[in-house]
Amino acid sequence: MSRKDWGIFLGTMLLIGVFPWLVKPFKAVSHYIDIMVFAGIFTLISIGLSMLMGYAGQISMAQAAFFGIGAYTSGILTTRFGLNPWLVMPVGMLLAAVVAWLLGIPALRLKGHYLAMATLGFGVIVHIVLSEEVNWTGGPSGMADIPSLTIAGTRLTSEIAYYYLVWAAVFLVLLFCFLVLHSRVGRALRAIHEEQTAAEAMGVPTARLKVQVFVLSAVLAALAGSFYTHYVTFLNPGSFNLMWSIRFMLMVMVGGMQSLWGALLGTVLMTFVGNEWLQVFADFEILAYGAILLVVALFLPRGLVSLISQGFGSRKVRPSLADGSS
Repeated sequence: MSRKDWGIFLGTMLLIGVFPWLVKPFKAVSHYIDIMVFAGIFTLISIGLSMLMGYAGQISMAQAAFFGIGAYTSGILTTRFGLNPWLVMPVGMLLAAVVAWLLGIPALRLKGHYLAMATLGFGVIVHIVLSEEVNWTGGPSGMADIPSLTIAGTRLTSEIAYYYLVWAAVFLVLLFCFLVLHSRVGRALRAIHEEQTAAEAMGVPTARLKVQVFVLSAVLAALAGSFYTHYVTFLNPGSFNLMWSIRFMLMVMVGGMQSLWGALLGTVLMTFVGNEWLQVFADFEILAYGAILLVVALFLPRGLVSLISQGFGSRKVRPSLADGSS
């Protein structure tokens, strides 16, 4: 990571660290801590999606499905079999990795909207399974009484405790992804995104790398699903449908697809938008999301990160901020 990236990383950690203590004294905004817990959980998904879309150039409409796989694996194994939540989280991640690998080998040979349709179909199948397997998932009625996470025998029931746990995981994942992007793998991914044929001609194993990044995005989504499960302690298939996959894509696009910082920024912003302001649209919420997507695609194709970069006097997004390169 460059010096600038380290500066942003440490500054963001400091801001996240003091945020609860800035809003907690004020009752009108004290619930922002809860919103930021969800923002942290969703950021894990958007980071993986940024790696997949922004760097590998692949489109996935299945992130909500992998989110659901991680969530229901944790929910089922802890409620039905009484296993420790910390032990079952890796199981959900492993299951998502295997499923993503099996799906990715044939699906990632497709391009453009064909790939999007293939992953969309998988997402629909997972949602149907979660809704119909009543004996295991509870079906449309949902699954309740899921245990919370515990650390050193202490149950994490406090919003602030869970807030710091989730955001610690986010920063560890961010650090890992930045290290990947600064490696030969990161350069290969950018080459695939820019021109796959030329990358193949230079000896880049494009098929293998695309599958690996797809698996990484699925694992991060499953991890987010486990955190989500043990925070809300209730699951319903409606939280893992196609609309949520669209929301995750929108989060990445709003922040900037070719930027991990953009993924974080877009996720936090859209989580607040969805929980605070779009509620007034009720049944027309999907139209509001569609309008936001249209505006971003037309006027902010590089996301909010491009505006921030311009605000600091740069005419374009600098590589150290946009793609993690030195």
